[in-house]
Amino acid sequence: MVSILMIDGLAKRYGLTPSQVLNTCDTFDLYILDCALSFETYHHKKAMNKGIDPTPDYTVNELQKMMEQSKGIS
Repeated sequence: MVSILMIDGLAKRYGLTPSQVLNTCDTFDLYILDCALSFETYHHKKAMNKGIDPTPDYTVNELQKMMEQSKGIS
């Protein structure tokens, strides 16, 4: 499903048909699309948060793992 949405995203962004995307685009185009959408999402979240940087959605386990890694605990 994700690949279909990425093809659709590339087609919309560059004014191509899905067939044209399949025939002409490569992984570099997908990389650029991913970066651009991440950048847009970040700034949208920041705008919706009154200009304050959005807070990442980490789970307690992810935060615990980060703490352990920063202390050098495996």
